[in-house]
Amino acid sequence: MLTRKQLELLEFIHARLAQDGVPPSFDEMKDALNLRSKSGIHRLITALEERGFIRRLAHRARAIEIVRLPESLEKGDKSGFAPRLVKGDRPPARPREAMDISVDALEIPLMGRIAAGVPIEAISEVSRHVAVPGSLLSGSGQHYALEVRGDSMIEAGINDGDIVIIREQGTADNGDIVVALVEGHEATLKRFRRKGGMIALEAANPAYETRVLPEDRVKVQGKLVGLIRSY
Repeated sequence: MLTRKQLELLEFIHARLAQDGVPPSFDEMKDALNLRSKSGIHRLITALEERGFIRRLAHRARAIEIVRLPESLEKGDKSGFAPRLVKGDRPPARPREAMDISVDALEIPLMGRIAAGVPIEAISEVSRHVAVPGSLLSGSGQHYALEVRGDSMIEAGINDGDIVIIREQGTADNGDIVVALVEGHEATLKRFRRKGGMIALEAANPAYETRVLPEDRVKVQGKLVGLIRSY
């Protein structure tokens, strides 16, 4: 049986994975549960892992997947939720069976690399296609994939070498992780915040500063909806 706080944390992680495809950071967990320090979150995470509800992925900061849910959450879940962290491989491509991708896999274009750090040149050419589960393709619209370079989003569970699945769209809500085009030629993966007439592109790594730019210098090119990780 889980304590109230353990259940609250599991429900929060479950909701964020379903919404964003990546787990929340420890700071976000702490704030959501109104705890004073991250040490309390560490204890709750450890307890959930020992009880077999979650699994922490080795050598990956903030990388958590849900193994199972208690009946109280399963009965209230109508979404057919499954963690949207897919074990896969990056170039050269492996057979679909080896990537643990279900038979409903669809191919989407891999547009190249995106910086999770200092912005790199914008990507606009298809380098190849990758097969992804249909469950990762959120809603209608076009989707594409990008290979992450850098560690500025590591506390959002996005690591160097991951492949992110992006739904193409030109708008974003505060808190969304987006592909942002800066000044028409630099692309970066960051959390989006609108503050008046300014746009803040927030890293998920304290080593990187938040970039704040006039809104006419930032163009949203898509929203993160899924993640493929190799081992």
